[in-house]
Amino acid sequence: MKNNRKSGPSKKSSSPRRDDSPSSTPYQKRGPATKRVTSGGSASTSRTTAKKVPRKQDVQLQPEEVRLNKAIADAGVASRRHADELIRNGHVRINGDVVTELGTKVRIDDFVTVNGEPITRNKHLTYVLLNKPKDTIATSSDEKGRRTVFDLVRIHTRLFTVGRLDRNTTGVLLLTNDGDLAHRLTHPRYGVPRLYKAKLDKMLLPQHARAIAAGVELEDGPTQPSTVMIDPEDKTIAYLEIKEGRNREVRRIFESLGYEVTTLDRKQYAFLSTRGLKRGEYRHLTTDEVRELRALVKLT
Repeated sequence: MKNNRKSGPSKKSSSPRRDDSPSSTPYQKRGPATKRVTSGGSASTSRTTAKKVPRKQDVQLQPEEVRLNKAIADAGVASRRHADELIRNGHVRINGDVVTELGTKVRIDDFVTVNGEPITRNKHLTYVLLNKPKDTIATSSDEKGRRTVFDLVRIHTRLFTVGRLDRNTTGVLLLTNDGDLAHRLTHPRYGVPRLYKAKLDKMLLPQHARAIAAGVELEDGPTQPSTVMIDPEDKTIAYLEIKEGRNREVRRIFESLGYEVTTLDRKQYAFLSTRGLKRGEYRHLTTDEVRELRALVKLT
């Protein structure tokens, strides 16, 4: 069910603090201080009004010539990575001809189709924040007929997810048709923080928390330094902030040290949280939130 609440402008204070995490010292790798984020925003004594973006800025045309995967992503059909797969597998045509070369570029007057459907080269950019529930697939369709996030977010604009959450992971999930922003938010170079709350099958030992903070070895390479916090009231609950976003990374980190993650909830992506949203509800981002996200990954 769509949440029709109007979201207000973001608020800031000089002393940020999570509203649902324990007030204990986090474990983190020694070195430069790691910035901690709040799961629900922080208080402010003043109120600001979001500036309305002129209507003409809602529609953006592609440059004279762009890479094919970018054109597909910007049309909201798929992420750049998935677009490359579509191109490689022969699902994309330009002016009626099948194209499989990944470096192909297209002009604004080229007619591009994906699986026989034409893509829209000028679009209204849309940004949606979903509080993803359990037992929901973060893809546009599922061959087994299971519920997907697009069964929950029912709008006419074609969107794709910014990264993915596995079927039983809940919490913050962004959906958009802004290919440039989605690409940068998920790219490790920009180090966008993701905060998770993990419930484990046993108490997390302090030495293991320190090991996770320093980085552990996984089958696809070592993890980057992170921030870990054990809940002082329930030591089977840990808060973990990472900046990579590999496939099932949080679960694999704990599994590498002999723990099983029984429940996993993403509390925050960058500065965005699910505050005010029940499971399965979503809202559109405000103009200020979009502007701040783009600034975070150096998009102006």
